[in-house]
Amino acid sequence: MNPSILQFSPGALLAPAVDWLNTNLHPLFSAISYVVEAVLSAIEAALLSVPPYALIAIVVLAAFFAVNLRAAILAGLCLGFCLIVGLWTASMQTIALVTVGVLISVLIAFPIGVLCSRHKTLEAVVRPVLDVMQTVPPWVYLIPAVMIFSLGRVPAIIATIVYGIPPMLRLTTLAFDQVPREFIELGNAIGAHPRSVLWKIEIPLAKQTLMVGLNQCILLSLAMVVLAGLVGAGGLGAEVTRGLTRMEMGLGVRAGLAIVAVALLLDRLSRGLLNRDGALRTA
Repeated sequence: MNPSILQFSPGALLAPAVDWLNTNLHPLFSAISYVVEAVLSAIEAALLSVPPYALIAIVVLAAFFAVNLRAAILAGLCLGFCLIVGLWTASMQTIALVTVGVLISVLIAFPIGVLCSRHKTLEAVVRPVLDVMQTVPPWVYLIPAVMIFSLGRVPAIIATIVYGIPPMLRLTTLAFDQVPREFIELGNAIGAHPRSVLWKIEIPLAKQTLMVGLNQCILLSLAMVVLAGLVGAGGLGAEVTRGLTRMEMGLGVRAGLAIVAVALLLDRLSRGLLNRDGALRTA
């Protein structure tokens, strides 16, 4: 028997499906693209409308009062580095992409994670899907996103959302599973509405683990946004791609270090807020 007869090509099945989606759901995809572009443009305009030194000062002061002096100094150094190396605009574009991607990921992952903690059958169904989502190489997500939304920032956001949902969803489920049952039973015993039990008992007790999930979602989304520079997403990923294609070592190194600076900024601020919240609750 010819081995080629037994070969199976997933692309042969996916291509007609993508063609059908593009033909029949084009208005929906256009609406999604319009909304995503509008939100991204608004955030970028807000970040870039403020003079760089003023924005750095605002972030430093916010980090000082919200976290501590060390986080404020680090924030100033990271943003100052992005400005000094001439990649301020690209850095703000990357932060805008990460902000939108993380926001949508959390809005999707949080309610599903809460439902999974309450319904173990749903969790058993969702778990293998999350395993696949976290196992598939990140750049593979860009292929169907580009086929549906074309090149640009929208497929980057879609791929970032898919990549950022699993850690937030898993840790949301874990956070609510770790809430002591006696507190929930106490809320039910006094006649509290399920919504009140969720917001006033479960979420405060699960907040520590939820913040860890948010931190992981931010870092993975940043990694995906940088990779999405290959499909025209802009930002620091585009600078890395430009340095690679043109063999410009200086540009590639500067963009890579700027990515490290943005990652340190987002990671330390989110971790600082987490540790500060935990310290306050302990006190």
